Formats: sequence, structure tokens, C-alpha cells
Amino acid sequence: MKAAVFKEVGQPVAIEDVPDPTPGPGEVVVKVGYCGICGTDVHSTAEHMFAPPSGSPLGHEFSGEVVALGSGVDQLKIGDKIAAMPMSGCKTCPACRAGHPYACQQFRPMSGGFAEYALACASFATKLPSALSLEDGALAEPLAAALRCVSMSRMTPGAKVLIIGAGAMGLATAFWARRLGAGKVVITARSKWREALALEMGADQFIVSDDGLAENVNTALGGMPDIVFEAAGAAGMIEQAVNLVRPRGTVLSEGGCMQADQFIPFIAMLKEVCMQFSAAYTLKDFHVAVDTLESGAVEPRSLITDTLPLAAMPAALEALRGNNKQFKVMIDPWMNEHQTDKIK
Repeated sequence: MKAAVFKEVGQPVAIEDVPDPTPGPGEVVVKVGYCGICGTDVHSTAEHMFAPPSGSPLGHEFSGEVVALGSGVDQLKIGDKIAAMPMSGCKTCPACRAGHPYACQQFRPMSGGFAEYALACASFATKLPSALSLEDGALAEPLAAALRCVSMSRMTPGAKVLIIGAGAMGLATAFWARRLGAGKVVITARSKWREALALEMGADQFIVSDDGLAENVNTALGGMPDIVFEAAGAAGMIEQAVNLVRPRGTVLSEGGCMQADQFIPFIAMLKEVCMQFSAAYTLKDFHVAVDTLESGAVEPRSLITDTLPLAAMPAALEALRGNNKQFKVMIDPWMNEHQTDKIK
């Protein structure tokens, strides 16, 4: 089969012929429908400290159809359409039983969605209702990640929320904050071109970062933010979040900055800021994401700005490293490469 394989930092991802996957106990083989390019794919393949091992298949935001079952799989059948958590664990520890294999001592990543077929752990897969497409299914992972962030923040109804960063995670966070009862939601970013989609996804106001940011944010929210979600993933943003949040407020970092960063702890101490970091999700988060899409929430579909064939994935990944106007690029491994001839 064809798959996108990481070689090394500084080299483009390669589309190679690799052996078809064989399911082990508790696993299924999925014919991949769609796989989204994540900011993690962009940044980890450019950072030596966090780069995946050479030869690793990439892609963790995927959905597809079950085409083969490993031993012991009884919760799925051939033909089921699923959204797959890209990880596995021992399946028996308290974390796994709670649907959170990321916290398992035997945690194992199961990427590989940028391929014609991929492996998934049956215990951590979510069936897609008939009303949802495989493209919807590929949105479940980023939506689950953002839902986890909002849940971890312990946001209460009526909270004043600021989101730093208007990428896919920031906008998905706005979607959940609005649905879960935030009073006002403001997004700030360096430029205005994502403003329309930010408002569509649930923000009340969009503010361009400048020297008057704190005053503009407080005016828009009617006071200092109770919660600041740092979704930019750039150095200096945690410091900015600490400076902006109200005393005894919460800063939740979800941006995943991969560079050395610093802030002044004394400022956070004086304000008694609660600082949290979120890296993953639970199976329940996946279920809620899928159920929400099935219930008629259409806003997340606006995040998808392009769908490309597997052959175009390396070029798309490189394009996302520079200035671009993409949100979520989906890869369809079965799309003919001649169906598209450019990246927006």
C-alpha cells in the first residue's frame, strides 16, 4: 500500500510502498477515508527534539471503514465506519478502562492515517452514525482534543473566555466554549483574515493582537478573562496569557509550543493563576464529538479548507510551514492525484 513516511528533519515526507497492516489481538484494519493534517504533524517533523522516529508513518486524525478484524474483536464488524483514537494501551488498567489510554503505562501511538490502510485499536474506536460522513469522522479527533481542553479548564456557565490563536484548535475551542455555556468568547490573533470563521465557530468578537490588547480584551469581555486558552503554540504566549487572565483565573495551554519558552512565575504567583496543560482526550470526548456532529452541528465542517490526494500530502505539509490561508487540510488516500492540481 501507499503511505506517507517521515524520513528526517529537513527532508520532505516520502510517499512509499509499505506492507499492508495486519491486525493484532484487539486491533482492526481500517481502509482510511480521510486524515487531517494537524499542527503537530507540521511542527514535530521540523523539530529534532520531538521528531518521530525515521520511517514512521504519519497521520493521527483519521476515519475509515473496518476491513479486517484481529482476534478478540467483538465490538466492531467488517464494514463499520469509525473514527479512531490514534493510540492504544494495556486495555485493563484504570486509565484504559476509563477510555484514556494516553495515561496508560503501556501507551502506544497508532498513527498511520496518511495511508491507504491503517491499524486501530478496537477498544478505542467510535462507530460513526449513518448520518455522518467519513469526512465528519476525521474531524472527531481535533474536536475531541478541543473538548478536552474546555473540560479541563472547569469552565462555568457565563465565564469570560479568551482564546489566543485562531488556528484549528483555537476555533474548535471557541466552538465548545460557546456550546458549553461561556458568557462571552473572544479570540485574538496576529491578523484578521480568520475573523469570519472565528465568529462562525462561536466567538463573540475577534481582536488583532497589538499594544492595546489587554484593554481591548477587557472591553470586549466586560472584564478580565476568567479563562485564557493558549492555542497559538508560539514562544511568549503563555506569558501573554498569564498577564491577561484575571487574578485566580485559569490559563490552559493547548498550543504545544516546541521551543524553549519563559514567563515570570512571580506574576502568576501574585495573581494565583491556575495553570494547566492538555495533550490528548478520552474515548468519551470522541463520543461527544461524534454525537454533537450527528445532532446537527455544522460549524466544524467549515474548518476544512482543502481535500487532497495522498500524493499531494508532502507538498501540503511543506506549504503549511509558511504563510498560508488553510485551516484543516484533509488527505483522501483514494483520491486520484489528477483531481486537484494546486494547494490553496
